[in-house]
Amino acid sequence: MILKINDLSVRLGGSHILQGVAFDVAETGVTALLGRNGVGKTTTLRAVLGEVPATGEVLFDGRPALGRATHRLVRDGLGYVPEDRCVFAGLTVAENLRLAVRVPSPDFDLVFDLFPELRQRAGQRAGTLSGGQQQMVAIARVLLNPNRLLLVDEPTKGLAPAVVTAVAAVLERVATRVPILLVEQNLAVVRRLATDAVVLEAGRTAWRGRAADLLSDADATRSLLGVGTTAGRH
Repeated sequence: MILKINDLSVRLGGSHILQGVAFDVAETGVTALLGRNGVGKTTTLRAVLGEVPATGEVLFDGRPALGRATHRLVRDGLGYVPEDRCVFAGLTVAENLRLAVRVPSPDFDLVFDLFPELRQRAGQRAGTLSGGQQQMVAIARVLLNPNRLLLVDEPTKGLAPAVVTAVAAVLERVATRVPILLVEQNLAVVRRLATDAVVLEAGRTAWRGRAADLLSDADATRSLLGVGTTAGRH
């Protein structure tokens, strides 16, 4: 397992957000982290990254992660694509990409193979891009550097259906190279990408297993996610 989480707890602003979350992420493929809004999915990613104080156990690539500085985890191959994309609006696409480089030989060939449009828009300010194009920049920045695991938070949120399909196709290709822990509300995307799934409910692990088993169980998806298996976003 590339990531092992046990008894992960987080308290923020007097609220007990995570209350003993536990699950593993395999060394290959996509593990989907699911659940209704507000159950702690993004907080889980931020706790793994060291962005919020947490207790419990997190092993990344066999080494304890809690208490280690975020930049050290990133240097060791933990990549993060945040929900809000966090592009630098006043900088060009090329400048956004260059700022993300932390190795002598960044993989621009991979980035421009996956996102040829970014080469064409290299001189365009990121703030003038569409939401889908900004998401491309956010993913591309991480892929310039070698990674052992990617944490990807809501990559299709707010995107048009055609762009959702394009982003899913890119992540499908990326997952053949590096494992992904994916927070995603679009069950069609989860169905396409995920091998394994974890469901959080009220800050706890409510379900974990094969993604196909969850998505084929209408009662489970309805009770855990509030949707039927044929639904899209929830």
